[in-house]
Amino acid sequence: MSAYSRSSSLAAYQNAAAHGGVAASDPHGLVLMLMDGALERIVTARGCMERGATAEKARLLNRAVSIIGELRSSLDLSAGGQIAANLSALYEYMCNRLLKSMSENRVEILDEVSKLLHEIRSGWVAIPAPARVRPAQDAVP
Repeated sequence: MSAYSRSSSLAAYQNAAAHGGVAASDPHGLVLMLMDGALERIVTARGCMERGATAEKARLLNRAVSIIGELRSSLDLSAGGQIAANLSALYEYMCNRLLKSMSENRVEILDEVSKLLHEIRSGWVAIPAPARVRPAQDAVP
């Protein structure tokens, strides 16, 4: 098997695994997957920045911004109160910082955003299982 065949087979497997994970996840798990995806892209972009791989860095950081934007758009500002509003502002701040990092090629900004996102992720993971499930009467048809 050629290197290209192995590479494309691995990519196909990863794609199928990711889609399977999304299909099997609850909303709480999906948010974790989004956070993990953003963190992975930021870390990889950091390596690209250090190697001078500008195009790949830009692609990864644009994707991280899109993922964080998705996290932000998934907030229920009317039901989430001040916590949702604060998270929205923090997600917006992170997106702006990632764009600044991309234009100025500053790894310390990537580290800052990674730290913030890790802190949010830690809080999300700490939510007790019973609190993760919406009551049936609150479910949207």
